Amino acid sequence: MKVKRIVTNLAADKVEAARAFYEGVLGLDALMDMGWIVTFGAEERMQVQISVMSEGGSGTPVPDISVEVDDLDEALRRCKSGGFAVEYGPTDEPWGVRRFYVRDPLGRLVNIVMHL
Repeated sequence: MKVKRIVTNLAADKVEAARAFYEGVLGLDALMDMGWIVTFGAEERMQVQISVMSEGGSGTPVPDISVEVDDLDEALRRCKSGGFAVEYGPTDEPWGVRRFYVRDPLGRLVNIVMHL
C-alpha cells in the first residue's frame, strides 16, 4: 500500500470564515465548495508528511498546521494587512527556516515557514 495524499480537516461552525485567510492571505484556490465543506488547495506537488511534535521548537507551542511559502515577507505582509495578528516571529530558527505563527479565523495556530 502507498499513501497518496493526506488531507487536513478543520472543524468550523462557519466554513466561510476560513476563506479570508486560506484563499485571501495564503492565495490557495477553493478547489471544492459544497457549503458544508470548502477545500482549499494549490496545483502543486507536495510531500506527504505528518509531523508528531512535543513542542513547536524554540519553546513555542505545537502549531496545528505548517504552511511552507516561497516568500515569507509577502506572507507576513498579507497576514498583517488582513488583520491577522502574528503570535511569534518572524524569526530565523537554528534548523534553517524563517517562520512566524499566526491564528487563522478558526483559532488554529498556523506556522508559516520558509526554508533558508
